[in-house]
This record gives sequence, C-alpha cells and structure tokens, in this order.
Amino acid sequence: MTAPPKRPSDQEGFFWKTKTLEEMSNAEWESLCDGCARCCLEKLEDEDTGKIYFTHISCKLLDSGLCTCKDYPNRSDQVPDCVRLTPENVRTLNWLPPSCGYRLVAEGRDLYWWHPLISGDPNTVHEAGVSVRGRVEGTELDVNDADLEDHIVRWPALLPKRAQLKKRPKMLGKTTKA
Repeated sequence: MTAPPKRPSDQEGFFWKTKTLEEMSNAEWESLCDGCARCCLEKLEDEDTGKIYFTHISCKLLDSGLCTCKDYPNRSDQVPDCVRLTPENVRTLNWLPPSCGYRLVAEGRDLYWWHPLISGDPNTVHEAGVSVRGRVEGTELDVNDADLEDHIVRWPALLPKRAQLKKRPKMLGKTTKA
C-alpha cells in the first residue's frame, strides 16, 4: 500500500519546512509559538483513559489579555510544573492544542493563515478566535485543585470555524460604516 501523494504547500521554502525542529535557531523555535496561550491553561488528565480535559483557569503567570507569560525567562522557577517545549517533547505531548504551531510543524503540516509567521501580524491569532483572550475565568491562585473539574471547557481542544479557513476572511478585523 502506498501513501497518498503529499498535498502541495504554499509554505515550501520557509524555515519550518526546510529545517528539522532540532536545526532551528532559538529565535526560529520561539517564533513557532502562535501566542494563543492555550497551553497555559490548567489541564486535567483522566488517570484511567489518559484523556486530557482543558479548563478556563490559567497558570498564575499568564497575562490573559496579552496572552503572554508575565515572567517567561523565569517561569520554571516560579511554576515548577511548567513544561518547556522542546523538539523532543512536542512530538509526544498529548495536550498540545490541535492548532499549536509546534505540533503542526512536528507533524509536517502547514501553519494556519492566522499564525504570525504567515500573517505577519501577532493579532491575527486573536482575530481568528484561537487565543484565550477574553475566555480565562481565573488563575490557579483563584481555584483550588479539587475544584478544577467544575471549570472544564471544550473550546481549547477545538479550532474555531474562521480559524480553519484557508486564508484570512476579507472582513475580519474591519468595520463598516452604517
């Protein structure tokens, strides 16, 4: 049985298509992050099935409006269970969102139109509805671990319809006069 032919990509020639994850510079590696901050949400794992459940509760270091870490260089010191993404672990972590740039590149897939490396604009991840902006209900400091089950949500494991489009919608982010 032969594999189906590889779909043509208009991203051929870009560093994430020409280099392995291990060959990327630190700057290239960091630029794969789309800025959605979904990985900064608290997650629960069913010990019997291994299924991951996202919550709308974030790490204490997440600035949910900016979708950035408040202390990125020192995050592991302040949050010992913060997982630093590496070329090795992005291939095996089962909780990376389906839209994650690291996951997509590790799987040999193209980045979406809203990824800042494609759009040239870090705000398109918010316009496409992929980021956690406006959706975080509190931080791990606000909610006891025992109560996290009450905060399980489905949206972090899903991709909004407008984010699945092949290219940026013409009216997205624009307003019209009435």
